[in-house]
Amino acid sequence: MSSGPGADSAPAPAPTTMFSSLKIRNYRLYAIGQVVSNTGTWMQRIAQDWLVLTLTGSASAVGITVALQFLPMLLFGLYGGVLADRLPKRALLLFTQSAMAGTGLALAVLTLTGQVQVWHVYLTAFLLGLVTVVDNPARQIFVNEMVGPDQLANAVSLNSANFQSARLVGPAVAGVLITAVGTGYAFLFNGLSFLATVTSLLLMRTSELHPSHRAPRAKGQLREGLRYVSAHPELIWPIVLVGFIGTFGFNFPIWLTAFVHDVYQSGAETYGLLNTLMAVGSLVGALLAARRGTSKLSILVGAAVLFGALEVVAAFAPSFWLFAALLVPIGMFGLTVNVTANSSIQMATDPAVRGRVMSLFMMVFVGGTPLGAPLVGWITDVYGPRIGFAAGGAVSLLAALTIGVILARSAGVRLKLDLRPGRPHLALVPKQRGPVTREGSPARAG
Repeated sequence: MSSGPGADSAPAPAPTTMFSSLKIRNYRLYAIGQVVSNTGTWMQRIAQDWLVLTLTGSASAVGITVALQFLPMLLFGLYGGVLADRLPKRALLLFTQSAMAGTGLALAVLTLTGQVQVWHVYLTAFLLGLVTVVDNPARQIFVNEMVGPDQLANAVSLNSANFQSARLVGPAVAGVLITAVGTGYAFLFNGLSFLATVTSLLLMRTSELHPSHRAPRAKGQLREGLRYVSAHPELIWPIVLVGFIGTFGFNFPIWLTAFVHDVYQSGAETYGLLNTLMAVGSLVGALLAARRGTSKLSILVGAAVLFGALEVVAAFAPSFWLFAALLVPIGMFGLTVNVTANSSIQMATDPAVRGRVMSLFMMVFVGGTPLGAPLVGWITDVYGPRIGFAAGGAVSLLAALTIGVILARSAGVRLKLDLRPGRPHLALVPKQRGPVTREGSPARAG
């Protein structure tokens, strides 16, 4: 049946498969550059944590380093989103990626010359955090510019898969490298690895990008972004949830260094192994998210509940290998929370304010770390790694359950338990309103 002239003029969106975004040349270039850069980033993370622990012998010092790296996001994150909305994203990323390379190279020189002190690590972590304030929202928006809205959820998931693939290699290589020649060469590799991302940005075809709306300079843009989020429950509650989990549930540099050093009396190779196992789970979570191609709030809440519960269980694992094995599903559900929240928020946000909304998302997700990391580090030092890990998991679990109830009430649904064979045992169903008749349907008011 004909629908009239021009009915078929709009091209159908490309089907979403697990790797469909990689068919787009610009995104493919970007992904290749990110593999190299992300590997260097993970190497530096492991080297930085281990260097601080070696210099101080304190899990609290590791927590302070992590806090300083994410403190700028807490203080200035929303302003970074304003800049990302105003400026061209590709040019902005060329600047931020070059600046991040400089911080890695500076730390490499200090370490290789034997001059490094713990305050040097604190300072470079803080400077890296300042650059990240602008880099994070710019990267989030630039994904949409490379692939367009139809492939956004898939590209966000593949970005996470890319990051976690590098996490499989980076910690393992860093562990070997630290043992063989010291932490300085891990910092050097990270500084040089940013050349891959810069090169990929320079090689892109700008004519094939989907430029996003650039907000003109004006007063009140920060308040405008906050008002927009507060008026949309589908944005504010996922942001609150990832804020709790990012602040209390993602302090793995503190917990894993403490478990390796204090519980298992091992070295950098073991620390690298535990990070690699988490990365295996995270990679699986990212690929499953890419295959789904959709981002539902029910998946977000369910993954958050399982993430918090598994952290509590792992904290009291009686053996090393059980603890190590539990890190795989923890990584999978933690990554599912991050990817699902990221893509659902982007797709529900007006492009004109997307930079400010995503900067708020990143601010509460990673910017809460300066608040949580010192507290978690103190609990870990005073009460031990097991109590510290369990406390972070318990807070994440409680937050997920509470926000799950809030979202269910606002959507007018409830959780239904059905133990009959062949039926979904757990499902969200609409709430019944009013008295129910004998036939099982709500009675009509007279």
